[in-house]
Amino acid sequence: MPSSGKNNHHGKTPQDRSFQEFLAELQKRMQNVFRKQVDPDRQTLPRGIPEGVLNEIMPLNPLSVCIPVEYGGRGGRIDEILAMLSAASYESLALSLTLGINSGLFIQPVVKYAQEGVKGDIFRRFMNERNMGGLMITEPDFGTDALGMQTGFSVEGDHFHLRGTKHWAGLTGAADYWLLTAREMGVNGELKRDIDFFICDTTLPGQQIRVEELFDNLGLHQIPYGRNLLDVRIPASHRLVPKTTGIKLLLDLLHRSRLHFPGMALGFIQRMMDEAFEHCRQRYAGGQSLIHYDQVQQRLARLQASFTTASAMCAYSSHKAGLEHDLSASGMVANSMKSFVTDLMQEAAQSLVQLTGAKAYRFSHIGGRGIVDSRPFQIFEGSNDMLYAQVGEGLIKRMKKVREYNLFGFLKHYRHTEHAAKGLQSLLEFELTTQLPQRKLVELGKVMSRIVSMEMVIALSSRGFRQDLIDNALIELRHDISGLLGAFNSQFLPAIVDDYNDHSSWFAL
Repeated sequence: MPSSGKNNHHGKTPQDRSFQEFLAELQKRMQNVFRKQVDPDRQTLPRGIPEGVLNEIMPLNPLSVCIPVEYGGRGGRIDEILAMLSAASYESLALSLTLGINSGLFIQPVVKYAQEGVKGDIFRRFMNERNMGGLMITEPDFGTDALGMQTGFSVEGDHFHLRGTKHWAGLTGAADYWLLTAREMGVNGELKRDIDFFICDTTLPGQQIRVEELFDNLGLHQIPYGRNLLDVRIPASHRLVPKTTGIKLLLDLLHRSRLHFPGMALGFIQRMMDEAFEHCRQRYAGGQSLIHYDQVQQRLARLQASFTTASAMCAYSSHKAGLEHDLSASGMVANSMKSFVTDLMQEAAQSLVQLTGAKAYRFSHIGGRGIVDSRPFQIFEGSNDMLYAQVGEGLIKRMKKVREYNLFGFLKHYRHTEHAAKGLQSLLEFELTTQLPQRKLVELGKVMSRIVSMEMVIALSSRGFRQDLIDNALIELRHDISGLLGAFNSQFLPAIVDDYNDHSSWFAL
């Protein structure tokens, strides 16, 4: 259904403007909102999305980039979505995440799995009425263990009755639509194993979600989080239809969302890098600018390597994250990318603050704010420790399947590492023990994430990305892999000490 153009710039529909024109206008407006209109003396940021941001940016219909052409959008091209997320995160990580939540956690699942009769009205409201959507999975007692969720549903005629509690859903109280996850309640009252997804329209009777508490989240102040009480009745037409099972739908959804993280990461890392370079060129110490000091150059080179690595991930996702792909079995790559690139985001913010000094240790500085805003990216949609462990477990499972226990012997034939492994033979030529403690699985997952990323950087080189940046990124990745393997191969494992208070006071001695 075509858009009426009510909120479009000069009355144009999205298709009337090239993507480059759209992106340039979006960047201009974001810069105006997040730089020129910012009060440098403020002590806090407002909670929720400020009206000024919505009034300046939403008339451009940024979410039209995610919506199919037949519903008035730009078509949902992955490369354009990633470019938009990157442009947004250069100015505001919270805005980029808001767009990412709408895109990866609501619009794309609806496009792929919703029943045809409900899509038109949903996307009409996104295009013309500034509607937004989110996803509720996490529960107070079931975070990482999402499959243990206790939100249940029962069938009541042509409706489904959902009851339960969800928390830490981005855009709590602000979204018009929600994808709600629940498990069917059997006749004996027990919840079935599979998961179902339902589209909840909070503007309709019987579908209001009660916000019991808004959280005082440390960063990302423009995104409200909280605890939500569900007691809603959803029409049968608003149940998503999985290709096979609901669990596979969930995995397809989450893995695709994780393949979008490099888009949000790239713009943020580039902003940290640009700010760092500008400061180090202008700041003088000992008679010369900071950029001439070797340790400063090391940090700046690392920032550039992170920028290149995130760029390579975006190039990969632009070809592999489309809705035509079933990503339910793509955990190795998706988890590697999400965990590593979010580690790079936090590292980039820490480096900017370290290079800038005390001035950056202020809430009003992009570096200090970047530390707290990027930190939750290492936690939500799967804690990085958990994801690294899953990558390690997945690697061992694949090696067992082909009965190849030499790490190099396996990786040189694995399609996500075959080119990168050839340059790492001296590091990878050893037999891998398949019975590993969890901490070793995490270390192995970190190694694997870097090798997978190195493969993507090599692929980016073949597309014409400038070679000096590629070379530096490969050097940094090799350094990472070497150091991580050193820790992985160490036989010394520290243990926790119970009742550590005994004989542990230096003052008493």
